[in-house]
Amino acid sequence: MSSLQPVRGTHDLFGDDMRRHREVLNIGREVANRFGYDEIITPIFEKTEVFKRTLGDTSDVVTKEMYTFSTKGGDEITLRPENTAGVARAFMSNGLSQQLPVKFFYGGPMFRHERPQKGRQRQFHQAGVELLGVDKPQGDVEIISLGVHFLKELGVYENTTLELNTLGDVESRQAYRTALIEYFSAFKDQLSEDSLSRLDKNPLRILDSKDEGDRKLVADAPVFSDYLNDLSKDFFAQVKSGLDALGISYEINPRLVRGLDYYCHTAFEFTTTALGAQGTVLAGGRYDGLIKTMGGPITPGVGWASGVERLAMLMTRQVAEPRPVVIIPMGEAAESRAQVLADKLRYAAYRVEVGFSGNLKKRLNRANKQNACAAIIMGDDELAANSATLRDLSSGEQELVKLDALADKLTVYR
Repeated sequence: MSSLQPVRGTHDLFGDDMRRHREVLNIGREVANRFGYDEIITPIFEKTEVFKRTLGDTSDVVTKEMYTFSTKGGDEITLRPENTAGVARAFMSNGLSQQLPVKFFYGGPMFRHERPQKGRQRQFHQAGVELLGVDKPQGDVEIISLGVHFLKELGVYENTTLELNTLGDVESRQAYRTALIEYFSAFKDQLSEDSLSRLDKNPLRILDSKDEGDRKLVADAPVFSDYLNDLSKDFFAQVKSGLDALGISYEINPRLVRGLDYYCHTAFEFTTTALGAQGTVLAGGRYDGLIKTMGGPITPGVGWASGVERLAMLMTRQVAEPRPVVIIPMGEAAESRAQVLADKLRYAAYRVEVGFSGNLKKRLNRANKQNACAAIIMGDDELAANSATLRDLSSGEQELVKLDALADKLTVYR
C-alpha cells in the first residue's frame, strides 16, 4: 500500500459510495427543477470578507474552521464553508435584483476545519436551494415542501423529523435578545468561556451551546414565542397553515434558533436518529437581512442546505449502474472489428466493455463479475458470416446475430 494517504478529513469517492453521492445530487437537481429552480455553480473560494460579513466575526466557523490563505497577489481568500453567502454574492455581482424572484439550486464541496466524524468531513458536500425576492410566508412553505419532495425521492423522509420554529421580525428579535442578556447575565460565573464572549454580541448563540453547564442554564431560559409581536405570530401561523394544507407534519422546537441578526421568521431542520446520535440532514430558514448585510439592496430570502454524505448514508436502496454489454473478440481480425462495434453501440447509448485477454472461459467469467447482461462473442467463423454470437449471461441462451442487427437485438437489455 502506498504511503501517500488522503489528507485527514477528506476521502475518495468511488464505487457504491460514488453512486449514492451522485444520486443525491441528481435527485436534488431534478426536484429543484420541478419547482422552477435553476442550477448555479459559484467559485469554490471567495474573498474572505464574503464569509466574515455573513457568518459573523465571532462565529466558530470564522474563528476556528475556515480555510483562509493569501494569494500571490496579496488577496485574502477562503475556501467556502457554506454556499448561501456565495449565492448572495453572485446575486449582487450579476445585478440580479432586477429579475426577482431568483431561484437557485446548488451542489458541491464545502470546507471546514473541524473534527472529522461519521458523515462529516473537512471537505464535505452540500446540496441546497435559495429563493430570493419573496417576502411572503408562501416562500417558506415552498422551500420546506421542496425539501420534503427531495427527501421522499431519496427514500429517507420517513427517517426524519421536521423541527420548526419562528425567529420573528427585527422588533421581536430585539426584545428576545434583551431578555436573554438579562437572564444569562445573572449566571456569568457559570457560563462557558465561549458563551460568556457571546453574551453581549450574540446571546442567541448561547442556546446552541454544546457545553453541559450552558445547556442546564438554557433549559430555563426565556423562550422566543413569549416575545413575538402580532406580525410575527401571523407570519408563523401562515407558514404552519401552508404546511398543514400540504400534509407536511412538523414539531415545534422553541430552542431552534439562528444566531445571526439577518435571520428572521422561519427556522427549520430535518433531523434523524438513524445515523446514531440525533443529527441534522437538512436545515434552513428565512434570511431577509443577508443581502443588506453584504452591502446590497434589501432583499428577502429563504433557503436550505443538506449534507450529501449524510443523506447518502441514510439511503437504503441500491443505486445500480446500467449492466454493461461485453464484447469478446477472439483473434486479431476480431479485435479491430470489436472496437468499431463497441463505438457504434456506445453511440446507441449502451454501456460497453471489451474483453481483450484470456481464453473464452476466462473472459466470460470476467464478464459475469462485471455484472454484464450479455456477451457478444466474435471469432473468425462469426466474422465470415458478418455476425456475432449473442449470449444472454443470465439464462445462458445464445444465438447468431448479424452485426448490423445487434443494436436492435440488444434493446431487451435496456
